[in-house]
Amino acid sequence: MSEPAVPLVTGLEVEAAAALLAGVVRRTPLEHSRALAERVGGPVWLKCENLQRTGSFKIRGAYTRIARLTDAERATGVVAASAGNHAQGVALAARELGAAATVFMPEPAPLPKLAATRGYGATVHQLGDSLTEPLLAAREYADRTGSVFIHPFDHPDVIAGQGTVGLEVLEQCPDVQTVVVCTGGGGLVAGIAAAVKARRPDVRVVAVQAAMAAAFPASLAAGVPVPLATMATMADGIAVASPGDLTLAHVAGLVDEVRTVTEDELSRALLFCLERAKLVVEPAGVAAVAAVLADPAAFRAPVVAVVSGGNIDPVLMLKVVQHGMAAAGRYLSLRVRVPDRPGSLAGLLRELAAVSANVLSVEHERTTAQLDLGEVEIAVVLETRGPDHAREVQSALTRVGYAVTSD
Repeated sequence: MSEPAVPLVTGLEVEAAAALLAGVVRRTPLEHSRALAERVGGPVWLKCENLQRTGSFKIRGAYTRIARLTDAERATGVVAASAGNHAQGVALAARELGAAATVFMPEPAPLPKLAATRGYGATVHQLGDSLTEPLLAAREYADRTGSVFIHPFDHPDVIAGQGTVGLEVLEQCPDVQTVVVCTGGGGLVAGIAAAVKARRPDVRVVAVQAAMAAAFPASLAAGVPVPLATMATMADGIAVASPGDLTLAHVAGLVDEVRTVTEDELSRALLFCLERAKLVVEPAGVAAVAAVLADPAAFRAPVVAVVSGGNIDPVLMLKVVQHGMAAAGRYLSLRVRVPDRPGSLAGLLRELAAVSANVLSVEHERTTAQLDLGEVEIAVVLETRGPDHAREVQSALTRVGYAVTSD
C-alpha cells in the first residue's frame, strides 16, 4: 500500500460518527452463509446493509454529513446527485434533521428509488443517462442557491459515516480475516478500511467493482482520478465514472486489493442471494458476493462480504434473475428437427418431460433453407437444474434419434 497523498479519515473519526448515528441507523445483522463457507473452506458471513434504513448503507454517511452542518447551513437546504441509494439517504437524513432536500437523478433511475426519495420529502429532478450529468447539475444548483452539496462519497464526514459498517463488522465477527466490499465511488470501502485498519491492520480489505464500470484500477495506476469514457453495467448503484481525490487516497493507502466482476458473475450472485441466502439485493449490492463466488480460494476465512443495497426494480430483478439462470447453465435453448406431421411436437414434449426439463417456450420454423421437405424445426427454451442436467437432456434427445443443435 502506498503512502496516502491527503489526510485520511481516522478510526477515532469513525467512532465519533458511530456515536452520532446511535439510535438513527440500524445495526444490521451478520448472516452466516453455509454455501459460501463450503466454497471458501471457512466461515463466510454476509453483512446485510440491504436491510438498513432506506435499503442501503448510504443513510450512515448522509446523516453524519448533514448533522454536522451548522443551523444556518441546514436552513439553506441540501442538494445531492445520486442513482438512487444516496438520494434516499440524503432525503431521509434531511427530513429527520429539518433541512429541505433537492436531489438530481439520472433518467434511467429505478422507479422504486425515485418513489422512495420523493416519499422521504425530497424534490427530485431527472436528467442524463448516468451520474455525470446529475453531479454537474447538483453542483450548479448549490452554487446558484446556496444549498449545501452532499457528495455521495468524497467527503470526510460521509466516509466516516460509511465506516461505521466496518466497526460493526469487527464487533460482530472479532476473528474476521478478510472484508470484501462493493465499490463504486469508494466511500464505503474507504470508511470500512479506515475503521478496520485502525483496530486490526492485519485484516485484508478487498474492494470489488463491476468490470464494466471499474474506475479504480486506472486511477490507482495513474495516481489521480481517471474518468471512464463509458460504462455499461446493470449495477447502477456502483456505476461511478471516477473516484474522488479523497476516496482514491484511502483506497491507495488502506485497501489491499481491487477486484472486478463480470455481468454474468453479478447475475449469478444476485440469484445466489435470492435462492441460498433469502436476501433481496440489487446488482450493485452483490458485487462482493460475486467476487467470492468467482474465486473463493482468494479469500482467507473468516470472510465478511458486505451486501450493500436492497433497492431493486422488480422488472430489473426479473431480467437479472433470468440472466443469472442462463449464466448458471439453467436455461437451455435447443433447435430440434422433427417430421412435419401431427404428433411430432407431442412426442418431443414427452421426451423432454421424461428427463424433467421444464419447457418455457416453443416456436415452430418451416421456412429455412436448411430444412428438408417435410421437416419442421422446433425451437425450445428449457429450464434445467444446471449444466449436467442440460447435457443429460441433449443426450437423451440424441439417443432417441432427434437432430439437435443448441443456440
